[in-house]
Amino acid sequence: MFRLSLCIRLLFTLCLLAATFNHLHAAFAHGLLWDYGYGSDTPLASRAFWGSLTLFDPLAVLLLWLRPRWGLALTLAIIVLDVLHNSVYVAAHDQWLASFYLSQVGFLVLVLLLAPLAWRGLADTWQARFWRLHH
Repeated sequence: MFRLSLCIRLLFTLCLLAATFNHLHAAFAHGLLWDYGYGSDTPLASRAFWGSLTLFDPLAVLLLWLRPRWGLALTLAIIVLDVLHNSVYVAAHDQWLASFYLSQVGFLVLVLLLAPLAWRGLADTWQARFWRLHH
């Protein structure tokens, strides 16, 4: 089960690194508070949310390996909030089949299905075995 957890966290890492690259590209090309093409009337809160993913995506990657449970929780929070937030814009612009949106929804489905397995696999770490042996 621990190996499965590692594989799932590696998959999440690859997806989050791809997202990090996209956010970094957008930040360098258009600025950290870019409207992602939705226009100048896009609220500052939305722009700040998208810009914050430039920090939170790689933070989740680090946590997936340094503090895996925190990393899984942050990954789940990021993708749930991202899909909910972006769904407002997708609905307003009838972009339901846009590749960016479908990839986010796909990642959300993966996280919802696989994060519980990754979490359970963490119980089989050497620290857990050590704790059971000595208590």
